Amino acid sequence: MVILGDVGVNFYDDASDFLVKDLLNAYPITFFCIHGNHEMRPGTIPTYKTKVWHGGTVWYEKAFPYLLFAKDGEMYELQGKKIIVIGGAYSVDKEYRLDNEMQGGGKTWWEDEQPDEETKRCVEERLASGQWKVDYVFSHTCPLRHEPKELFLSFINQSEVDDSTERWLDTIEDRLTFDHWYFGHFHGDKHDGKFTMLFGKIEVLGEFEPKKKTTKTNKKK
Repeated sequence: MVILGDVGVNFYDDASDFLVKDLLNAYPITFFCIHGNHEMRPGTIPTYKTKVWHGGTVWYEKAFPYLLFAKDGEMYELQGKKIIVIGGAYSVDKEYRLDNEMQGGGKTWWEDEQPDEETKRCVEERLASGQWKVDYVFSHTCPLRHEPKELFLSFINQSEVDDSTERWLDTIEDRLTFDHWYFGHFHGDKHDGKFTMLFGKIEVLGEFEPKKKTTKTNKKK
């Protein structure tokens, strides 16, 4: 199962995270997790190690072998399809989370929530090595032009939102040939052409992949 960010673990950096990990790890499936904006990056947590899984590097903990975290910019192959992973996004409730932390509510905002310049470079280099062609994109947020504005929170001043990641993803979309792009982040479910946003729904991978045209031939009897 692919989770498109904000997995719900590595959220508090305390014992409560282990309770969620135990729950998920008990399911008889593997969870392939994309980095969201409300969780620590596994690379900053000492208990995580790396391994190669389906052609790309993933982060994992020995105690929870079925919880795998994708590394931004890695290319994976699932069901014979090439997939690029691009995690991270900006937290529109950043100030609330920082205030909560100052009042002793625990840390729930992380400085590296968005992809930095090094991560962006790695993503672009990996795509360039594949001639800017993949089957699927798995990301947390989406290109700016595809944001579901109907889901924007009315009390958030959008002029103060850092949309640099979404603007960068616009440039990725402009150069990339792909079949479908899956993302989360906006707390809604929506299918729009080659883009699918998921929150509460579970879709079968490739369900919205464009059907290949077939050419009919007349056979002589």
